[in-house]
Amino acid sequence: MPLWDWNYAFDILPDLLLALVTTIEITLLGSVVALLLGLVFAVLRRLHIPVLDQVLWAFIEVVRSTPLLVQVFFLFFVLPQFGVTLSAFVVGVVGLGVHYATYTSEVYRAGIDAIPKGQWEACTALSLPRTRVWTGVILPQAVPRVLPALGNYVISMFKEVPLLLAIGVVEVVNEARELGSLTFRYTEPYTIAGLLFLLLSYPASMLVRRLERRRATA
Repeated sequence: MPLWDWNYAFDILPDLLLALVTTIEITLLGSVVALLLGLVFAVLRRLHIPVLDQVLWAFIEVVRSTPLLVQVFFLFFVLPQFGVTLSAFVVGVVGLGVHYATYTSEVYRAGIDAIPKGQWEACTALSLPRTRVWTGVILPQAVPRVLPALGNYVISMFKEVPLLLAIGVVEVVNEARELGSLTFRYTEPYTIAGLLFLLLSYPASMLVRRLERRRATA
């Protein structure tokens, strides 16, 4: 049996590309959840509402201190016992999104803390409404500062989508495993899956590095 069969590789490529679409969809939707929820966490913690601040701190620490796979299992297998049943796809989006939101919230918080104190004082002096302060002054300055770090988390999320094979999500690595199990040829499907990740992750990483350099020279 040859180490590499080109005919087999071309035969399975459409199936792997279809599974890659699922991987990308989960990444994009999970990123939206992570970026928006992380921003909400960061702003709420900055408001220093006593009880809410402690609850958010505890939630963020618990999520960051436990494995993503455990959280995904909890959402998929435990929540149905409480009457909440989610599809594997939705669990993947929610699980990845919430997990990474706890990290993006700290990135946003760092960007907000980097805003000069004078900006806050100027807003107070002008008696700007709190909503205007955040949407018109603070966030437009804070978010661009942390875009490279946020981009790195999106790339990391993309590479962690294969963890969802544990709950049956047919993403690209799971598809490679299924194809390999049918023919007992694993070299081609896993190699192609790895190359697909590389072809998407590497350009994204280069873009993030360019943003970092542009930010450093700004």
